[in-house]
Order: sequence, then C-alpha cells, then structure tokens
Amino acid sequence: MRSWQAAAVFLMSASLLGAQEAGKFTWDAPKIAASVFTQDLGMLDSERDEYATNLATLASNKLAAAKASPASLADARRILSLALQLSPRNKHAVVVNFQLSKGVLPEAAAANYSPPVFARLILTRGQLLSKQGGEENQKLARYFIQLAAELDPKNEDAVYASEVQRLDHGAADWSAITDPAGKKP
Repeated sequence: MRSWQAAAVFLMSASLLGAQEAGKFTWDAPKIAASVFTQDLGMLDSERDEYATNLATLASNKLAAAKASPASLADARRILSLALQLSPRNKHAVVVNFQLSKGVLPEAAAANYSPPVFARLILTRGQLLSKQGGEENQKLARYFIQLAAELDPKNEDAVYASEVQRLDHGAADWSAITDPAGKKP
C-alpha cells in the first residue's frame, strides 16, 4: 500500500512540474528609454495616461486569457509598448512590464472597456488625430486604427480604415515603438 502512495505522489509531482514548465514564458521587454511622442502629440498628459492604463489592462488580460501563448506575448508586447510610449511612468504599464520580465503572469483585471468598445474608442481617437495633422499625430493614429481593427475584426469601420491605411502607406512599423533604442524623439 505504501508503494502505491509513493507512486501516486511521484506522478502528481511530475504532473505539477510539467504544468509549471508549460506555464513558463519568455518576455522580451520593450526597450523604451524615452517616449517617441513629445509634447507635439495632440493629447493632454492626463489623456495619454488614461489610454496607457487601458492599453496595459488590455495587454495583461489578453495574456492571462491566452495563458501567455507566443501569439499573445507578441500582441501584448506591441500593446504594452504603445502604453509605455504614451506614458512612460504609467503605474499599471510599468507594473505589468516588470511582472512579465520576472516571468509572472499578471492576474486578469477589471477593464474600463470591453475590447469592442475600446476598439471603437481608439478608432475614433485615431481618426481625430489623423485630422489634426502633424507627424506624431499621424503615427499614433496609424497605431490606434490598426489596433482597433485587430481588437474587433467585426467592426467594419475599423477594418476598412486599417486596410485603406495599409494600402496607402504600408503596414505600420511597430518596431519604432517596441524597440526605439538609439532613436531620438
């Protein structure tokens, strides 16, 4: 009877160790020394911080739901980079980035907006930034519009705007915000 118990404990330990190994992930933290967006961006600091908080929440919730799959890690890296570019000292974005760099999967958090609602919000904001003109506004508008289409592919306005943007200007260069090392704003 004792050998049966020992075998059961061994099997449970092995399965738990295997589950822990499967849950491990590698986080390639965004390399952001200073924001690529200056005060020329057509957004107030408080608005930038609010968007950064919502983007960081979105990224952490997507990771938690997908259990840090490789695709979710890539998406979260882009989204979290955008959050940190908008507000480099945003508390939620900094905490999520730190947790991920330590291999800790953030807990799912209550979001202010569902993904489809947030997609409509950033689509509208992106369109307004585009109308304002200016290099930085145009750059952020492209990121917002593309992200809106990815968040809610059923939103025909977002998908259309994103595809027209892609056809006219090519794919958005996310590396400009994920790895801007050496670039000056």
